[in-house]
Amino acid sequence: MGRWLPRAMGEPRAAAVRAVAAVVLGAGACYCLWRLAAGGRRGQQAAAGAARGPPSDNSPPVSTHTMDADALQKLIHLLQATDDPLIQEQALITLSNSAAFSVNQDIIRNLDGLFVIGGMLSDCIPKVKEKALNALSNLSMNIKNQEEIQVYITQVCRNVESAPLNSDLQLAGLRLLTNMSVTRDYHHKMIDSIPCFFHLLSEGNERMQIQVLKVLVNLSANPAMTRHLLKAQVPSFLLLFDNYINRDILLRALTFAANLKKNVNNEGGTMIQDQYSEDSVFFTLCRDSTPFAQKLASLLHHPDTEVKEQVVRILTQ
Repeated sequence: MGRWLPRAMGEPRAAAVRAVAAVVLGAGACYCLWRLAAGGRRGQQAAAGAARGPPSDNSPPVSTHTMDADALQKLIHLLQATDDPLIQEQALITLSNSAAFSVNQDIIRNLDGLFVIGGMLSDCIPKVKEKALNALSNLSMNIKNQEEIQVYITQVCRNVESAPLNSDLQLAGLRLLTNMSVTRDYHHKMIDSIPCFFHLLSEGNERMQIQVLKVLVNLSANPAMTRHLLKAQVPSFLLLFDNYINRDILLRALTFAANLKKNVNNEGGTMIQDQYSEDSVFFTLCRDSTPFAQKLASLLHHPDTEVKEQVVRILTQ
Protein backbone atom coordinates (compact mmCIF):
# COMPACT_ATOMS: atom_id res chain seq x y z
CA MET A 1 0.00 0.00 0.00
CA GLY A 2 1.37 3.43 -0.93
CA ARG A 3 1.77 6.30 1.45
CA TRP A 4 -0.58 9.26 1.55
CA LEU A 5 1.00 12.06 -0.42
CA PRO A 6 1.04 15.60 1.00
CA ARG A 7 -1.31 18.12 -0.56
CA ALA A 8 1.66 20.24 -1.62
CA MET A 9 2.82 17.71 -4.22
CA GLY A 10 4.50 19.18 -7.26
CA GLU A 11 2.32 20.58 -10.01
CA PRO A 12 3.39 17.96 -12.59
CA ARG A 13 2.50 15.11 -10.21
CA ALA A 14 -0.78 16.76 -9.23
CA ALA A 15 -1.66 17.28 -12.88
CA ALA A 16 -0.84 13.64 -13.62
CA VAL A 17 -3.06 12.41 -10.80
CA ARG A 18 -5.93 14.53 -12.08
CA ALA A 19 -5.39 13.32 -15.62
CA VAL A 20 -5.52 9.68 -14.51
CA ALA A 21 -8.56 10.49 -12.42
CA ALA A 22 -10.39 12.03 -15.36
CA VAL A 23 -9.77 8.97 -17.53
CA VAL A 24 -10.57 6.33 -14.90
CA LEU A 25 -13.59 8.05 -13.36
CA GLY A 26 -15.15 8.38 -16.78
CA ALA A 27 -15.61 4.63 -16.74
CA GLY A 28 -18.38 5.09 -14.22
CA ALA A 29 -20.58 6.98 -16.65
CA CYS A 30 -21.97 3.84 -18.29
CA TYR A 31 -22.98 2.52 -14.90
CA CYS A 32 -24.77 5.77 -14.06
CA LEU A 33 -26.83 5.45 -17.25
CA TRP A 34 -27.74 1.88 -16.32
CA ARG A 35 -28.66 3.00 -12.80
CA LEU A 36 -31.01 5.68 -14.09
CA ALA A 37 -32.68 3.27 -16.48
CA ALA A 38 -32.92 0.41 -13.99
CA GLY A 39 -34.09 2.63 -11.17
CA GLY A 40 -37.41 3.22 -12.84
CA ARG A 41 -38.02 -0.48 -13.22
CA ARG A 42 -37.02 -1.62 -9.77
CA GLY A 43 -39.81 -1.86 -7.22
CA GLN A 44 -39.28 -1.35 -3.53
CA GLN A 45 -38.81 -4.39 -1.36
CA ALA A 46 -41.53 -5.04 1.15
CA ALA A 47 -39.56 -7.28 3.49
CA ALA A 48 -39.74 -6.15 7.10
CA GLY A 49 -37.66 -8.92 8.64
CA ALA A 50 -34.01 -9.72 8.29
CA ALA A 51 -32.80 -9.85 4.74
CA ARG A 52 -32.44 -13.35 3.38
CA GLY A 53 -29.91 -14.14 0.68
CA PRO A 54 -27.66 -11.30 -0.55
CA PRO A 55 -27.57 -8.65 2.20
CA SER A 56 -28.55 -5.67 0.07
CA ASP A 57 -31.83 -4.11 -0.96
CA ASN A 58 -31.18 -4.94 -4.63
CA SER A 59 -29.45 -7.93 -6.18
CA PRO A 60 -26.40 -6.88 -8.20
CA PRO A 61 -26.69 -7.26 -11.97
CA VAL A 62 -24.32 -9.70 -13.59
CA SER A 63 -22.85 -8.21 -16.74
CA THR A 64 -19.78 -8.47 -18.92
CA HIS A 65 -19.94 -4.70 -19.50
CA THR A 66 -18.05 -3.80 -16.34
CA MET A 67 -14.77 -2.08 -15.52
CA ASP A 68 -11.83 -4.39 -16.09
CA ALA A 69 -9.27 -5.24 -13.42
CA ASP A 70 -6.75 -2.75 -14.82
CA ALA A 71 -9.21 0.16 -14.51
CA LEU A 72 -10.19 -0.90 -10.99
CA GLN A 73 -6.55 -1.16 -9.98
CA LYS A 74 -5.95 2.37 -11.26
CA LEU A 75 -8.86 3.60 -9.18
CA ILE A 76 -7.50 1.94 -6.06
CA HIS A 77 -4.02 3.33 -6.70
CA LEU A 78 -5.60 6.73 -7.23
CA LEU A 79 -7.12 6.61 -3.75
CA GLN A 80 -3.67 5.88 -2.34
CA ALA A 81 -1.93 8.58 -4.37
CA THR A 82 -4.05 11.64 -3.59
CA ASP A 83 -5.43 13.47 -0.60
CA ASP A 84 -7.64 15.69 -2.76
CA PRO A 85 -11.13 15.11 -1.27
CA LEU A 86 -12.91 15.77 -4.56
CA ILE A 87 -10.88 13.10 -6.35
CA GLN A 88 -11.31 10.74 -3.39
CA GLU A 89 -15.08 11.18 -3.47
CA GLN A 90 -15.33 10.54 -7.20
CA ALA A 91 -13.04 7.53 -7.03
CA LEU A 92 -15.09 6.05 -4.19
CA ILE A 93 -18.34 6.71 -6.05
CA THR A 94 -17.01 4.91 -9.12
CA LEU A 95 -15.78 1.97 -7.03
CA SER A 96 -19.14 1.84 -5.29
CA ASN A 97 -20.98 1.82 -8.61
CA SER A 98 -18.69 -0.84 -10.06
CA ALA A 99 -19.30 -3.01 -6.98
CA ALA A 100 -22.94 -3.30 -8.02
CA PHE A 101 -21.68 -5.84 -10.56
CA SER A 102 -20.90 -9.11 -8.81
CA VAL A 103 -17.75 -9.89 -10.81
CA ASN A 104 -16.14 -6.65 -9.63
CA GLN A 105 -16.70 -7.45 -5.95
CA ASP A 106 -14.10 -10.24 -6.15
CA ILE A 107 -11.71 -8.21 -8.26
CA ILE A 108 -11.70 -5.28 -5.83
CA ARG A 109 -11.05 -7.63 -2.91
CA ASN A 110 -8.20 -9.37 -4.72
CA LEU A 111 -6.62 -5.98 -5.45
CA ASP A 112 -6.67 -5.10 -1.72
CA GLY A 113 -9.33 -2.53 -2.46
CA LEU A 114 -11.26 -3.31 0.72
CA PHE A 115 -8.22 -2.38 2.79
CA VAL A 116 -7.72 0.86 0.89
CA ILE A 117 -11.40 1.85 1.07
CA GLY A 118 -11.57 0.88 4.74
CA GLY A 119 -8.69 3.23 5.41
CA MET A 120 -10.86 6.11 4.23
CA LEU A 121 -13.21 5.61 7.20
CA SER A 122 -10.76 7.52 9.37
CA ASP A 123 -10.74 10.51 7.02
CA CYS A 124 -11.69 13.78 8.69
CA ILE A 125 -13.96 14.84 5.82
CA PRO A 126 -17.53 13.51 6.32
CA LYS A 127 -18.30 13.26 2.60
CA VAL A 128 -15.26 11.06 2.01
CA LYS A 129 -16.24 8.78 4.90
CA GLU A 130 -19.80 8.62 3.59
CA LYS A 131 -18.67 7.59 0.10
CA ALA A 132 -16.31 4.99 1.61
CA LEU A 133 -19.19 3.54 3.63
CA ASN A 134 -21.38 3.40 0.51
CA ALA A 135 -18.64 1.54 -1.37
CA LEU A 136 -18.14 -0.97 1.46
CA SER A 137 -21.92 -1.43 1.68
CA ASN A 138 -22.10 -2.49 -1.96
CA LEU A 139 -19.01 -4.64 -1.57
CA SER A 140 -20.47 -6.36 1.51
CA MET A 141 -22.99 -8.19 -0.68
CA ASN A 142 -20.21 -10.74 -1.07
CA ILE A 143 -19.65 -13.19 1.80
CA LYS A 144 -15.88 -13.34 1.29
CA ASN A 145 -15.79 -9.56 1.31
CA GLN A 146 -17.69 -9.54 4.59
CA GLU A 147 -14.90 -11.56 6.16
CA GLU A 148 -12.53 -8.67 5.47
CA ILE A 149 -14.97 -5.80 6.04
CA GLN A 150 -15.91 -7.08 9.50
CA VAL A 151 -12.69 -5.64 10.94
CA TYR A 152 -14.16 -2.17 10.37
CA ILE A 153 -17.48 -2.76 12.16
CA THR A 154 -16.36 -1.14 15.42
CA GLN A 155 -15.14 1.92 13.53
CA VAL A 156 -18.36 2.09 11.52
CA CYS A 157 -20.34 2.02 14.76
CA ARG A 158 -18.24 4.90 16.08
CA ASN A 159 -18.90 6.84 12.88
CA VAL A 160 -22.64 6.28 13.28
CA GLU A 161 -22.55 7.42 16.91
CA SER A 162 -20.53 10.57 16.22
CA ALA A 163 -22.25 11.64 13.00
CA PRO A 164 -24.91 14.38 13.05
CA LEU A 165 -28.42 13.03 13.63
CA ASN A 166 -30.21 12.02 10.41
CA SER A 167 -27.13 12.79 8.31
CA ASP A 168 -26.22 10.95 5.13
CA LEU A 169 -23.06 9.77 6.89
CA GLN A 170 -25.10 8.18 9.67
CA LEU A 171 -27.43 6.49 7.20
CA ALA A 172 -24.51 5.18 5.15
CA GLY A 173 -23.02 3.57 8.26
CA LEU A 174 -26.34 1.95 9.17
CA ARG A 175 -26.76 0.58 5.65
CA LEU A 176 -23.39 -1.15 5.95
CA LEU A 177 -24.28 -2.48 9.41
CA THR A 178 -27.57 -3.78 8.01
CA ASN A 179 -25.69 -5.81 5.42
CA MET A 180 -23.12 -7.00 7.94
CA SER A 181 -25.84 -8.13 10.38
CA VAL A 182 -27.73 -10.35 7.95
CA THR A 183 -25.77 -13.33 9.29
CA ARG A 184 -25.05 -13.78 12.98
CA ASP A 185 -21.29 -13.94 12.56
CA TYR A 186 -20.59 -10.33 13.52
CA HIS A 187 -23.47 -9.43 15.83
CA HIS A 188 -21.20 -9.43 18.87
CA LYS A 189 -19.24 -6.54 17.40
CA MET A 190 -22.37 -4.33 17.57
CA ILE A 191 -23.37 -4.98 21.19
CA ASP A 192 -21.83 -1.79 22.56
CA SER A 193 -23.74 0.28 19.99
CA ILE A 194 -27.20 -1.03 20.92
CA PRO A 195 -27.95 2.03 23.13
CA CYS A 196 -27.01 4.25 20.18
CA PHE A 197 -29.33 2.31 17.87
CA PHE A 198 -32.26 2.83 20.21
CA HIS A 199 -31.39 6.51 20.61
CA LEU A 200 -31.58 6.88 16.83
CA LEU A 201 -34.87 4.99 16.85
CA SER A 202 -36.31 7.44 19.39
CA GLU A 203 -34.84 10.68 18.03
CA GLY A 204 -34.33 10.09 14.32
CA ASN A 205 -36.61 10.94 11.42
CA GLU A 206 -38.60 8.28 9.59
CA ARG A 207 -35.80 7.44 7.18
CA MET A 208 -33.43 6.95 10.12
CA GLN A 209 -35.97 4.87 12.06
CA ILE A 210 -36.49 2.52 9.14
CA GLN A 211 -32.77 2.00 8.63
CA VAL A 212 -31.93 1.43 12.29
CA LEU A 213 -34.87 -0.96 12.63
CA LYS A 214 -33.39 -3.05 9.82
CA VAL A 215 -30.29 -3.51 11.98
CA LEU A 216 -32.32 -4.20 15.13
CA VAL A 217 -34.52 -6.75 13.38
CA ASN A 218 -31.44 -8.60 12.17
CA LEU A 219 -29.96 -8.58 15.67
CA SER A 220 -33.22 -9.72 17.26
CA ALA A 221 -33.27 -12.83 15.06
CA ASN A 222 -30.23 -14.03 17.03
CA PRO A 223 -31.15 -15.51 20.45
CA ALA A 224 -27.66 -14.69 21.73
CA MET A 225 -28.48 -10.98 21.38
CA THR A 226 -31.80 -11.11 23.24
CA ARG A 227 -30.61 -10.05 26.70
CA HIS A 228 -28.56 -7.20 25.28
CA LEU A 229 -31.58 -5.88 23.37
CA LEU A 230 -34.02 -6.34 26.27
CA LYS A 231 -31.79 -4.30 28.61
CA ALA A 232 -31.87 -1.23 26.38
CA GLN A 233 -33.48 1.86 27.89
CA VAL A 234 -36.24 3.05 25.53
CA PRO A 235 -38.95 5.04 27.37
CA SER A 236 -40.69 5.87 24.08
CA PHE A 237 -40.63 2.34 22.67
CA LEU A 238 -44.38 1.83 23.08
CA LEU A 239 -45.08 4.82 20.82
CA LEU A 240 -43.91 2.83 17.80
CA PHE A 241 -46.98 0.58 17.97
CA ASP A 242 -49.75 3.01 17.01
CA ASN A 243 -52.00 2.78 13.98
CA TYR A 244 -50.83 6.14 12.64
CA ILE A 245 -47.16 5.13 12.53
CA ASN A 246 -45.53 4.81 9.11
CA ARG A 247 -46.27 1.29 7.88
CA ASP A 248 -42.60 0.44 7.18
CA ILE A 249 -41.64 1.51 10.71
CA LEU A 250 -44.58 -0.26 12.34
CA LEU A 251 -44.02 -3.53 10.49
CA ARG A 252 -40.35 -3.66 11.42
CA ALA A 253 -41.04 -2.70 15.03
CA LEU A 254 -43.57 -5.53 15.27
CA THR A 255 -41.15 -7.99 13.68
CA PHE A 256 -38.47 -6.91 16.17
CA ALA A 257 -40.90 -7.41 19.08
CA ALA A 258 -42.07 -10.77 17.74
CA ASN A 259 -38.49 -12.02 17.44
CA LEU A 260 -37.70 -11.00 21.02
CA LYS A 261 -40.90 -12.53 22.41
CA LYS A 262 -40.08 -15.79 20.64
CA ASN A 263 -36.56 -15.78 22.08
CA VAL A 264 -37.84 -15.04 25.60
CA ASN A 265 -40.34 -17.89 25.39
CA ASN A 266 -37.62 -20.23 24.18
CA GLU A 267 -35.55 -19.32 27.25
CA GLY A 268 -38.13 -21.25 29.26
CA GLY A 269 -38.56 -18.65 32.01
CA THR A 270 -34.87 -18.29 32.81
CA MET A 271 -34.90 -14.52 32.30
CA ILE A 272 -34.06 -12.76 35.59
CA GLN A 273 -36.51 -9.88 35.71
CA ASP A 274 -34.64 -7.91 38.38
CA GLN A 275 -31.83 -7.12 35.95
CA TYR A 276 -34.13 -4.98 33.77
CA SER A 277 -35.18 -1.42 34.57
CA GLU A 278 -38.69 -0.03 34.16
CA ASP A 279 -37.70 1.84 30.99
CA SER A 280 -36.24 -1.25 29.35
CA VAL A 281 -37.55 -3.05 26.30
CA PHE A 282 -38.11 -6.06 28.56
CA PHE A 283 -40.61 -4.21 30.75
CA THR A 284 -42.54 -2.98 27.72
CA LEU A 285 -42.79 -6.38 26.07
CA CYS A 286 -42.76 -8.85 28.96
CA ARG A 287 -43.12 -7.44 32.47
CA ASP A 288 -45.71 -4.66 32.26
CA SER A 289 -47.25 -5.91 29.05
CA THR A 290 -50.84 -4.66 29.45
CA PRO A 291 -50.27 -1.37 27.56
CA PHE A 292 -48.46 -3.29 24.85
CA ALA A 293 -51.30 -5.82 24.63
CA GLN A 294 -53.76 -2.95 24.22
CA LYS A 295 -51.71 -1.57 21.37
CA LEU A 296 -51.67 -4.98 19.71
CA ALA A 297 -55.43 -5.35 20.07
CA SER A 298 -55.91 -2.06 18.25
CA LEU A 299 -53.48 -3.08 15.51
CA LEU A 300 -55.56 -6.18 14.76
CA HIS A 301 -57.78 -3.76 12.83
CA HIS A 302 -54.89 -2.30 10.83
CA PRO A 303 -55.57 -2.33 7.05
CA ASP A 304 -52.19 -3.89 6.21
CA THR A 305 -52.15 -7.69 6.09
CA GLU A 306 -48.48 -8.05 7.02
CA VAL A 307 -48.91 -5.83 10.04
CA LYS A 308 -51.78 -7.99 11.27
CA GLU A 309 -49.76 -11.15 10.64
CA GLN A 310 -46.98 -9.90 12.92
CA VAL A 311 -49.51 -8.89 15.59
CA VAL A 312 -50.99 -12.41 15.51
CA ARG A 313 -47.49 -13.85 15.67
CA ILE A 314 -46.82 -11.94 18.90
CA LEU A 315 -50.19 -12.73 20.47
CA THR A 316 -49.96 -16.46 19.79
CA GLN A 317 -46.50 -16.96 21.32
